[in-house]
Amino acid sequence: MMRHPLDRPVWSALTGRQRGFAVGDDLARRFDPAIGPFAAVAADDPAHLARLGALVAEHGRVVLLQRGEIPVPPGTTARLRAAGVQLVLDRLAAVPTTAELVPLGPADADEMVALARLTEPGPFERRTPELGGFLGIRSGGRLVAMAGERMRPEGHTEVSGVCTHPDHRGRGYAAMLSAAVADRIVARGETPFLHAYASNRGAITLYELLGFVLRTPVGVLVLDAS
Repeated sequence: MMRHPLDRPVWSALTGRQRGFAVGDDLARRFDPAIGPFAAVAADDPAHLARLGALVAEHGRVVLLQRGEIPVPPGTTARLRAAGVQLVLDRLAAVPTTAELVPLGPADADEMVALARLTEPGPFERRTPELGGFLGIRSGGRLVAMAGERMRPEGHTEVSGVCTHPDHRGRGYAAMLSAAVADRIVARGETPFLHAYASNRGAITLYELLGFVLRTPVGVLVLDAS
């Protein structure tokens, strides 16, 4: 039976449209560490897991994200294991835009990293903006909210990096930005999807209001070298 590309979205992305960001081989791959820590294997057998362990030893911490149980490869230590959810867009809700949404890119990396470090929307490195599709909101010239695109399995694109500075929350910025990013993905003929920790009911409720629906539970596993 063929596996759905979103069951292992990292593997699907790094063996497809985002292979140029990949480190590894046909057994295990990860994003270049300067882009992000996400990694994956094609299968959970000893050969694939051993190669993943070697990638961790060589390049450092990785984050695995996939449907089903995730085994710990030899030579690694699990630092975090958590339950997540994967949602896909059903029908995008109309969201009024009450602030100017500006495109962001590598030139904005310092501000984007600072905002991500403050708000912790998920892994975000200096070269993450190279994945593209980021939009932001500025107040007084300062970046106060953003959202963008991350993994791109065939026919799909992930909405990610959604965050708002604590001083500017409650203004609907996350909804505006997420909807705008999703709308551009739909316009390309692709399906938007996203991830959240299962315990983050606030984020999940927001995404459901935007028209996303649960596709599957996913596991999250953070690994360091032993």
